[in-house]
Amino acid sequence: MRAGKAGTGIRRWPLSARLLVLSSLVTILGFSAVCGSVMLDMRRGEEVLARQSSENLATTIDADIGRTVELYDLSLRAVVTGIMTPEIGQLSKEMRQLILFDNAATASHFGPIQVFNAHGDLTVDAASLNPAPLNKSDEDFFKVHVRDGERGLYISRPTLHRGAYSIVLSRRITDSDGNFAGAVVGSIRFSYFHDLFGRLRLAPGDTITVFRRDGMVIMRTPFDIEMIGTSAKDSPVMRAVGGLADGTYSGFGGLDNVNRLYVWRDSSRPLVVIVGKPWEGIYSQWRKQAIRIGGIVLGLILFITAGTLFLVREIARRARAESRLEELSTTDALTGLRNRRKFDIDIEQEWRRAIRQSRPLAVLLIDADHFKMFNDTYGHQPGDQALMSIADCIGGSVNRAGDCAARYGGEEFAVLLPGTSAEDALVVAERIRLRVEQLPAEPGKLTVSIGIASLTPLVTMEYTGLVEAADKALYAAKAAGRNRSVIAAAPYLLMAA
Repeated sequence: MRAGKAGTGIRRWPLSARLLVLSSLVTILGFSAVCGSVMLDMRRGEEVLARQSSENLATTIDADIGRTVELYDLSLRAVVTGIMTPEIGQLSKEMRQLILFDNAATASHFGPIQVFNAHGDLTVDAASLNPAPLNKSDEDFFKVHVRDGERGLYISRPTLHRGAYSIVLSRRITDSDGNFAGAVVGSIRFSYFHDLFGRLRLAPGDTITVFRRDGMVIMRTPFDIEMIGTSAKDSPVMRAVGGLADGTYSGFGGLDNVNRLYVWRDSSRPLVVIVGKPWEGIYSQWRKQAIRIGGIVLGLILFITAGTLFLVREIARRARAESRLEELSTTDALTGLRNRRKFDIDIEQEWRRAIRQSRPLAVLLIDADHFKMFNDTYGHQPGDQALMSIADCIGGSVNRAGDCAARYGGEEFAVLLPGTSAEDALVVAERIRLRVEQLPAEPGKLTVSIGIASLTPLVTMEYTGLVEAADKALYAAKAAGRNRSVIAAAPYLLMAA
C-alpha cells in the first residue's frame, strides 16, 4: 500500500500538502509578477529619462548652433546689402570697410568675411584693406551660387579655409537685373564646435553629430576626422530625419555599428543636430538594479521553495505515519487481513451505497473446520500458521478494489463483495474453499465452511440482517458435513427486511 502511494507521486500527497504547494506556487508567481512589473516599469523609466535628456541636449545644442549660424548669416546679409548700394563703391577703402563690416559678427571662431565678384576674384576682405589676389571660381560655394539663383545661405562641406578647418557660409550677390554678381563668404571654424561640445559631459558611447540637411557630416563628437565630410544621406537615421521635423529613431545609425537611441529637433534648420545614446548605456544602471533585485527575488523563491518542500515532506511523513497507524488499527496483526472493526465500517458504507444504487451486496462468512481440535492437537503455533494460510487463500481469491476480506473473530473470516449476486458470490466462495482444501496437510488437513448471503437492500433494511443470513447459511454448511459453501435460503434473507 505504501509503495502504491509513493508511485503515484503528487496525486497521493495529503490535501494539506497540495494546498501548501499551491499557495506557495501562487505566492511565488504573484511575487515574481509584481517584481517583473516593477522592473519593466524601471526599464521604461530609463527609456523615458534617456529620451528626455537627449531631447533637452539636442534642443540646447541645436539652439546654440542655430543662433550662431543665424548671427553670422545676418552679417553676410548686411554685406550683400551694402555691396549692392552704389554709393559704397565711391567711398574710400577705409570708409567702405567700416560701413560694410560695421554689423559683422566678430568672435574668435568666426573667419573674416570676404566678397568675390562674378569671376570669382576677391574684391573685399574684412581682414585687409589690400587683400592679395585670390580666385575662388572653382570652389563649390561659388559654383552653387552661379547655378542656383534662388539659393539663399549655403553651407559648404568641412574644408581647410584660411589655414583652419571650417565650414564656409556664403550668400549670392545678385545685381539689379537679376544676374549673378558674386558671393559674400564667411566661415565658422571647427574650434567653435570643439569648444561647444567640450563643455558637455557625455557618457561613454554617447554621440552628437551635426549634419547638413543633405546628410553630410559637418561635425561629430567623439571627434573622428575620418567621418567629417562624409555623406550619411542613405543611413537609416537620415531617412528618418527626412520624414520628421522632430523625432527619435532606434537602431544602427550607419556611421558605426552601435545600436543607439537617436533624437533630433527642428530638422528644418540648415544644420541638424542628432544626439545618440547607446541602448547598452541606457540600460546599464537598470541592468545592475535588475540583477540585484532579481538575485533577491531568486533567493526568496529558493527560500520559499525549500521551506515548502521541507513542510510537504514533513506533512507527507506525518500522513504516512497516520495512514500506517490507521492501517494497523484496521488490520489483523496475525493474518494481515482487515479486522472486525474495519469490516463493520466498510459494510455500513457499502450497504448505504447499495441502497442508493439499487445493486446487490454479498457477504461470505468463512469458518475453519474443526479448528479447536486442530489447535488442541498440534498447538497454538501451528494453529496460527493454519489461520495465516487460510487468510492467504482468502486474500488471493478476493482482488477487486471494493472487496473487503477480514478476520471476523477467532477462526472465522468474512468477505464483503459489493455488487455481487449470490451465484457470483458462490463462485468466489468455492474458489476460496478449493484453495484451502489444496493446502499441504502439514501438520494436519485444513478445510473451511462458507455461508453466503446476497440481496439488494432497501431503505427499511439493516445490514445486520444480511450478516445474520450468512451466519445461518454457515451453520447450515457445518450441519451438512462441513467443507462446503451454502447460499442463505430465502426465509433467512427475508429476516433482514
